[in-house]
Amino acid sequence: MSIKHLMLVGLVVLLAACSSNKANVLDESLSESELYAMAQKNLDANNYSMAIDSLRALESRYPFGRFAEQAQLELIYAYYQSMELEAAKSSADRFIRLHPQHPDVDYAYYMRGMTSFTRDRGLFERFLPLDMTRRDPGAARDSFNEFAQLVSRYPDSRYAPDARLRMVYLRNLLAAYDAHVGHYYLKRGAYVAAANRGRYIVENFQQTPAVGDGLALMVEAYRRLAMDDLADNALLTLQTNYPDHPSLKDGEFRHHVEPAQKDAGWFKSMTTGLLDKALTPPSMNRETQMEREMEQQYQNARSALPKDIRAPQREEQQPKRSIWSRMTFGLFD
Repeated sequence: MSIKHLMLVGLVVLLAACSSNKANVLDESLSESELYAMAQKNLDANNYSMAIDSLRALESRYPFGRFAEQAQLELIYAYYQSMELEAAKSSADRFIRLHPQHPDVDYAYYMRGMTSFTRDRGLFERFLPLDMTRRDPGAARDSFNEFAQLVSRYPDSRYAPDARLRMVYLRNLLAAYDAHVGHYYLKRGAYVAAANRGRYIVENFQQTPAVGDGLALMVEAYRRLAMDDLADNALLTLQTNYPDHPSLKDGEFRHHVEPAQKDAGWFKSMTTGLLDKALTPPSMNRETQMEREMEQQYQNARSALPKDIRAPQREEQQPKRSIWSRMTFGLFD
């Protein structure tokens, strides 16, 4: 196909799009009932973008009409179904603020929790088997708190049973995330922080599957700190309540986490690490948001320790080498 033909086809498509946009402009003469009926028709047809246009027009043209409040509720749903989650949450907050005594305000609370629940579940998360316990838990915490508000304010709401089930799932997810953080601390040698994280799981996430992991973290960390009494107490609790935990083999504790050691390949050895920063983009230095948050938590926990018991980091143990020293392999130092 020649360039002229391609340009002609592009022009036709552009004109068709422009004409369709003009056709989609809502008639100014439509009554409140007609706008609401149009919105319902679009919702039934899963045409949420058109439904949003109709509902917004209805709300702006007839703010005190008989369908105004219902249109605000259905606008939350339309935004949510079109994956405009921030707009859905803003609409839910606005409805709660304007109509706190509305008989259907519990739906706004429920949808506010659903927007946070769905925030981290984008296209890849829905179709790929990604581990949500290793993701940033900010949205999960928000969703749990918002569902908790619904359950506490409206315990008899028809949305409360579903909210309670989602809260159980979110609590398990948050506990598993903290267990991953504790394992990260063990690998970094931050045994005090790992023991505190394990104890936090045991104290705050009872009846979750991660309690056994929290006890295993405490056993491992206390052993590394030579606190045998605390390690034995945690081990006895683990053996009594979780005899089938993966860290136990024939009743004996076998959970060992070795400190992380990066393997320096031949290319890094040949270049003495000079090209590492050039080859690694800054955004790839930490692969996930969870690792960035865990690194920050580790640094905070380390800085909170007294200087006399703080283990020196590698950068503190060895002075910085100059570029000349690296290029000459230290022969002229």
